[in-house]
Amino acid sequence: MKEILINILNFFGLAWWIEIVTQNPHCTYYFGPFITPLDAEAQKSGYLEDLEIEGAQVAAVFIKRCKPVKLTIDEELGDRIDRKASPALSGQA
Repeated sequence: MKEILINILNFFGLAWWIEIVTQNPHCTYYFGPFITPLDAEAQKSGYLEDLEIEGAQVAAVFIKRCKPVKLTIDEELGDRIDRKASPALSGQA
């Protein structure tokens, strides 16, 4: 039942995601989806630890509603982050 709810929320862009931006490598990673921001917050430290073990230098972490098209965006390969793209609701920025 929980998986169905997550899939529905994600379909409509209402699921919560963890966005982690790293400086080295210069990438953005998305982890999720989650039903609530508290669910995402509870899992955040595990994802941060994994990236740091791999040698990534974390620059910023966000928990937000969005619908990422790609789960990893590599800035060094020419991918761009559009911080204004795909907000779930018009009132969110």
